[in-house]
Amino acid sequence: MRLRTLGAVCATSAVAVPVSDLVPSASAQAPPPPPVQPTVAPPGDMNTAAVAVLANRHVYFERRYHRLLGDPLSLPERRERRSEVAQLPPPKLRTETRELRGDIRRLRKRLQDKLGGAAADIPQLEAIAECESGGDPRAISSGGTYRGKYQFSFSTWRSVGGTGDPAAASETEQDRRAAKLYRTGVPGHWPVCGR
Repeated sequence: MRLRTLGAVCATSAVAVPVSDLVPSASAQAPPPPPVQPTVAPPGDMNTAAVAVLANRHVYFERRYHRLLGDPLSLPERRERRSEVAQLPPPKLRTETRELRGDIRRLRKRLQDKLGGAAADIPQLEAIAECESGGDPRAISSGGTYRGKYQFSFSTWRSVGGTGDPAAASETEQDRRAAKLYRTGVPGHWPVCGR
């Protein structure tokens, strides 16, 4: 009952408002907001994530290049190089990376020419490797004295210019060192398998 009374009071007190007062005229409307212009970065400007990708890629190729030279980059050196190259402008960084890849290709070719298939020049080396380690460049004898594809001792490995652990060296390097050892003509390096 109260609701009926309230509804009747509201209905009787309602004032008619012309529609023109409810809809603003065209001249009274607020101007539309200006269109949003897309922000375009200046040429060569990149976000930090893209620059980090370019820097990582460059350091990856530097690492490969130094590995081919036999002087691998340590983790702190790689981090330092990454922060240095990240400061370069992206076009320059891309150019340097392209040049580095070319250097890697030339160095590989030079190494292949220099090695000249060192093991292929001496067919006996393949038989020696098969006899000594089954051709496994990571093989280590049960006592740990003889290591790698040709089962070098540390002293023999150093005598032909090797550094570090023979079993950790690349197969190509082991082939090259074995060819050098074989060419010395000193008997007894492979007493069983070298016959």
